[in-house]
Amino acid sequence: MAKNDYEDTLTALQIQLVETQAWAIEQGLKVVIVFEGRDAAGKDGAIKRMTEFMAPRQTRVVALPKPNDRELTQWYFQRYASHLPAAGETVFFNRSWYNRAGVEAVMGFCTPAQHERFLHDAPHFERMLTQSGTTLIKLWLDISREEQDRRLEERTTHPLKRFKVSPLDAEAQKRWSDYSTARDQMLERTHFDYAPWTVVATDNKKKARLNIIRHVLHQLNCPGLEAGKPDRDIVFPADKAKGRLAK
Repeated sequence: MAKNDYEDTLTALQIQLVETQAWAIEQGLKVVIVFEGRDAAGKDGAIKRMTEFMAPRQTRVVALPKPNDRELTQWYFQRYASHLPAAGETVFFNRSWYNRAGVEAVMGFCTPAQHERFLHDAPHFERMLTQSGTTLIKLWLDISREEQDRRLEERTTHPLKRFKVSPLDAEAQKRWSDYSTARDQMLERTHFDYAPWTVVATDNKKKARLNIIRHVLHQLNCPGLEAGKPDRDIVFPADKAKGRLAK
């Protein structure tokens, strides 16, 4: 996509996003948008473009560090529940409670029993959220192994991406198959009508960002919405993803 075309389309979608949020605030909507995906899948960049012009007081981005000793003794969902939105607020989770289904399970930061308990409990937690009036949008950003390798390598040499480098980056490629297995299990067991997963192919960052915004706009369904529908080659439901996910 040409740079000018991308920027013009992005600006038009950001305007629609601002208008939609103004409507959501008036309606008192509670919106949660979960961004999950492998390292370097594009979560930070997509969230940055979405929140750039959104209302600062009604918009929060939650990216929690590893739990402290006290949090480790709490009910697992407790530290996330405290960040959920009140009426008129939109909360972006840059990784979420689904850490337990991915990083924690693959890296051994939780036990197999804790992992299984999470997969059982997450749908119940999300049913309570949605029944209480929260709009829950769950996005899995899917990246190919080759593109992830390229982006992780770029992080180590780009002076402005220093804070993107993580000690876990080296494990992302080594444990690729384990992460794929954990992803497939998570999508299969936590995809429900009231809290579905939407997969976004992110090898092309620009197209992914534009289509993420389109998808969110259509999920919120503000009256008078003028955004085009997402490209179904890029954005598709998890229960239709067989054979389309990066292996």
